[in-house]
Amino acid sequence: MAAHRRSRKRSAGGHTARTAAAIALAGAATATGFDGPALAEPQATPERIRADVAELYREAEAATEKYNGAKEKAESAQRRLHDLHDETARRRGRLDEARDALGSVAAAQYRGGGLDPALRLLLSENPDGYLDGTALAERVGSRQKAEVGRVRGQLREIEQLRGAARVEVEALTSRRAEMKRHKRTITGRLTAARRLLSRLPPEQRDAGADHASRSPAGPRDGVTASPAPGPRAAEAVAYAYEKIGSPYVWGATGPDAFDCSGLVQAAYRSAGVSLPRTTYAQINAGRRVPRSALLPGDLVFFYSGISHVGIYIGDGRMIHAPNPSAPVRVAPLDEMPFAGAARVS
Repeated sequence: MAAHRRSRKRSAGGHTARTAAAIALAGAATATGFDGPALAEPQATPERIRADVAELYREAEAATEKYNGAKEKAESAQRRLHDLHDETARRRGRLDEARDALGSVAAAQYRGGGLDPALRLLLSENPDGYLDGTALAERVGSRQKAEVGRVRGQLREIEQLRGAARVEVEALTSRRAEMKRHKRTITGRLTAARRLLSRLPPEQRDAGADHASRSPAGPRDGVTASPAPGPRAAEAVAYAYEKIGSPYVWGATGPDAFDCSGLVQAAYRSAGVSLPRTTYAQINAGRRVPRSALLPGDLVFFYSGISHVGIYIGDGRMIHAPNPSAPVRVAPLDEMPFAGAARVS
């Protein structure tokens, strides 16, 4: 997702100031209605514009990974909530059965001389409060005690399930709000990047085009420059080769469009390996390996926040989904600041 230039050291606060300057520069491109040298638009070089766009893409990428993580957690919360609702329905069925059993006891008691007041209360629409007392157990026989205990247990289980469901609803609401915040950040950064890029001729808009043009595409039949550590890694690499040229779409996991972690997840899914959704989870999904020991199929990560990932293919190159201005492609590892690698098969 980042436009991927090697990061330069900046002074404290430089990151924020640079981004603010890039957004301000993008906004200045649309300003109209004023003349004079004091309000003249600053003359930025193509290199500086591309660098600012790269920074905006990197920030959008970091926000996208956070969005992906929040979405994954929201989906998990939704599944748990659904399971809780199903379990609550099953427990209510058991409660109804237990109350039916009590009803049979009550009917026999009524025919024998009247209904015990305790059973009358228990069979009412709202027996919960009464069940908390101790008088009930003292006023019914042994068979009734067993049935009453069963009802009490069912009611407590249902109340626990209700409490768990309330927790999941709160978690789901929180994750959805988090997704909206990250989506606003992504949209803002990408909009600013598009405005800056519009100031450049089309042939100068891809900051990584020079790297890509010097990187041979490599084989598309899964044959890599050096052997993969296993058949699953080789299959993941072959999948990535087949997806070269696919568009970048933030949040996408294929089969026709990808973001960076989505491509990695899809490639290994095709090989029968389940990976987490986000870059910062994927780096912990396998065994860490040093850069000097990389093999095809290894996951390679970039930036201090582990916000970008690609699939290593050998010879110092990877396949990755760069950013909205560039499709899935081959690129050198040196295109971005290397942060680590993991081997998952």
